[in-house]
Amino acid sequence: MTTVEIYANPAARPAVPTAGFTPESRVPLDTHATLPGYAPTELHSCPGLAARLGVRTVLVKDESERLGLPSFKILGASWAALTTVQAAWGGESDGPLSVATVRAAIGSTTGRGLVAATDGNHGRGIARVAQLLGLESTILVPEGTSQARIDAIASEGAVVEVVDGTYDDAISASARLADDSHLVVSDTSWEGYTAAPRAVVEGYSTMFFEIDDALAEHGLPQPDVLALQAGVGAFAASGLRHFRDGRERPPAIVIIEPSSANCLMASARAGGLTLVPGPHRSSMAGLNCGMPSELVWPLLAAGTDVFVGIGDEYAEEAMRALADEGIVSGESGAAGLGGLLALAERGTPEERSRAGLHTDACVLIVNTEGATDPANYERVVGRSAADVASARDHLVFSNGADHHDH
Repeated sequence: MTTVEIYANPAARPAVPTAGFTPESRVPLDTHATLPGYAPTELHSCPGLAARLGVRTVLVKDESERLGLPSFKILGASWAALTTVQAAWGGESDGPLSVATVRAAIGSTTGRGLVAATDGNHGRGIARVAQLLGLESTILVPEGTSQARIDAIASEGAVVEVVDGTYDDAISASARLADDSHLVVSDTSWEGYTAAPRAVVEGYSTMFFEIDDALAEHGLPQPDVLALQAGVGAFAASGLRHFRDGRERPPAIVIIEPSSANCLMASARAGGLTLVPGPHRSSMAGLNCGMPSELVWPLLAAGTDVFVGIGDEYAEEAMRALADEGIVSGESGAAGLGGLLALAERGTPEERSRAGLHTDACVLIVNTEGATDPANYERVVGRSAADVASARDHLVFSNGADHHDH
């Protein structure tokens, strides 16, 4: 029996509380546009997925490559790292930040470094920005992290330390490394530590503004359903804040987690922050988190219509379904689609209705990572990421032009 857990959230409401956040703006996008290799990622229309979900349209924002890395995480990591370094060592700043302005503002980099805990992609993003700024980086990963992910982080010049225990243990260990010369840049919050995690949420807004631009440019419908996979909840909070704050017709929000690390669903059921103890063994490594981020929990509690917990089988099924559309997606990247496949197959009519899955719906999914564990990708999909990418042949909505990719 495959694992699926569905919880329709009785506390959901149309508008979400955004206390603690500044109004959303394009300033992070302006900063990202200064980074080497910036371009908006593609938005794909996937009729095969629409047929499987029983809806009119499925749009997939493809973050399998972002600023030269195989994940969207560099968006939050770069904005958070630049703002954290500027605030700590560079003084007040007005106007858009860039690597050049921050480097100039901080002066000496000797003995200074960034620290982060990660399941893979966030830490690699922090290490990349540290390298651009001429800083050292120390990245902590939980035991069981795949060697491919560790090697990828080390390739950015980071010292990688494996922590006995879970992602949450790695977070605790990273917090202990903070001092005057070492800044922790985390995507989750704890008591007294909110500035960097808030900046991570703000940094992710770039991809949602790009989606707005592509929808407007190509006359595409606004989404009726937004699927957001979640670990501690920073990415999900960014999507919620963007699409649920002051919109006339906000989409239904579905949050998807591994059923073995469904801390957001558990917290929603309990009516407050709840720990789901490890070990968290899901192959959706980026989502293996036992405790929600305190900072974003109020948004998620109020803005999520349906929580879905899935076993690895659904993430793997989604990886194959996306591959059939020519989209390379890792385990965590495919989880959003995996949750909707589970809802379509196993949800009651009422649960599917709460999630907005009706025949006329436009569904928006974000593929948050490429093949970050290439060996597992090939095992699951049956072909390499390069083979999948080269076989693509469907409509792509890029900001600037739509074209067929061959």
